[in-house]
Amino acid sequence: MGPHLRNHTPESLAAQWPDLGLDLARARRVVQRLVGDDRDDLEGVRGLSKEMARELLARGRRDRLAVVDRRRSEVDPFVKYLFRGGDGQVFEAVRIPLERPRWSVCVSSQVGCALGCVFCETGRVGFTRNLEPWEIVEQVLTVRRESPERPVTGVVFQGQGEPFQNHESVLRAAAILRDPCGGRIRGDRITISTVGLVPQIERYTDEGHPYKLILSLTSAFSEKRAALMPITSRYGVPELAAAMRRHAERRGGPVHLAWVLMAGVNTGADEARELGRLFAGVPVRVSVIDVNDPTGRFLRASDEERSRFLSALAENGLGFVRRYSGGPDIHAACGMLASRQQGGRAIASGAAEAV
Repeated sequence: MGPHLRNHTPESLAAQWPDLGLDLARARRVVQRLVGDDRDDLEGVRGLSKEMARELLARGRRDRLAVVDRRRSEVDPFVKYLFRGGDGQVFEAVRIPLERPRWSVCVSSQVGCALGCVFCETGRVGFTRNLEPWEIVEQVLTVRRESPERPVTGVVFQGQGEPFQNHESVLRAAAILRDPCGGRIRGDRITISTVGLVPQIERYTDEGHPYKLILSLTSAFSEKRAALMPITSRYGVPELAAAMRRHAERRGGPVHLAWVLMAGVNTGADEARELGRLFAGVPVRVSVIDVNDPTGRFLRASDEERSRFLSALAENGLGFVRRYSGGPDIHAACGMLASRQQGGRAIASGAAEAV
């Protein structure tokens, strides 16, 4: 099978088949039609002859993901999508309502995940394969197509998989989504989340990408973190902190950390003090997310326990935001994208969901 046409930015499409004579201007119009306009045909694309259009469509694929299930939360406007690729593998994405009337999309980058974080449902499933760029892009296009009442203005790579273990496809997908002829999403509204692969963080920093990088840290102590996130046995917390400090110095702005809050596990003032020590002199923004574990092994912190932790962050000069862990009835929260559990309300095929 040939390459997928939605795997391309205008620049990579123009370079794909040198014998075709597709210049950058026409490649931009092709990407605009296939991604920006979300269509499968090339009829009437300005400057593209019928012969060139036929040849492009003969050489490149345009197949789509199948939507196996859509679940609208009864609690809030979150929608979880279950997609199926051409090989039968399934993976999920979530439509996230933002404060202003906009959508963000939490996308998967892999089928499953190999890193085995113990509080994460995806980690319990194991790894199957990487997603292609078009499979990531199509997750966003589906939400945009089916929810036209709000614009899609953000994307977060925090669904199934570790994005940096699919580095090339994730960054190609981000470039397509950012391109003015593609998804038209600002670079600073695209977030790539990692559990902490230091060489890949350093590579990403050196490459100078415009997307926000967030480290899912969850504990400031290597020994405790290793019990929760096994990758820590390879890259300890001090090494991760150094890589993120370097990234912030190169890029400007704060170090972004995600913190999955678990009752009695990582809510102590000692965690906040250690974070303050690790990132002394560097602005930090901690996104605090309540755990959502259907096994019951990890429980949400009480309001009082959470408040004490947030106060400790503030006392140590650490900025924070409490992120709403949405769609609980459809298991749409961080770390839940693999459970295949039902819940919420099933949405009919192609139905737009107004809020």
